[in-house]
Amino acid sequence: MHRLRFPGAFAFGLLAAAVVAAPARARVEMTQDEALRLAFPPPHAIERRTLYIDDAQAKQAGDAAGVPIEARALPYYVGRSEGVITGYAYFDTHLVRTLPETIMIRVTPAGAIRAIDIVAFDEPYEYRATTRWLDQFRGRDAAEAPGLPGAIRSLSGATLSARAVTDAARRVLALHRLFVQPRDARPVTTP
Repeated sequence: MHRLRFPGAFAFGLLAAAVVAAPARARVEMTQDEALRLAFPPPHAIERRTLYIDDAQAKQAGDAAGVPIEARALPYYVGRSEGVITGYAYFDTHLVRTLPETIMIRVTPAGAIRAIDIVAFDEPYEYRATTRWLDQFRGRDAAEAPGLPGAIRSLSGATLSARAVTDAARRVLALHRLFVQPRDARPVTTP
């Protein structure tokens, strides 16, 4: 009878096999607070707002974006420095293949994308959009939303990730232009 000389090695092998076979866990790249500090570094004041839309407004925004708008409540954040709006941050959580991704879309006061940051990505890492690819969105505005799929180069090996991010950008740009920007363009009156 042959005995195993290194039982620890056998146990380690089983453990390694179990880790490889285990499903991937969510990869949080930054917390929401960290993301908001990235968008609005101190001494910015950050205000949380929620945009509520009805079915007709969702259809209007979906038509403008070229993708359907499912949500009827959209939380977003407004950054201010010395009382002046410096930008907006929207978090969008969507499915890539079968698992979720959360991105933060930073929008300038003029309504163009300042940056898109990945906050959490649950799919395998090789399907994650790169920073270089995300940089293509910088400066894009709502007028470009319907044409973004043609304007943004594809992401080889991560087609579904690219589509999910592009659709999120289209939704945010349309909703921002139609319902958020007009609200903030109105003069503030004090009683």
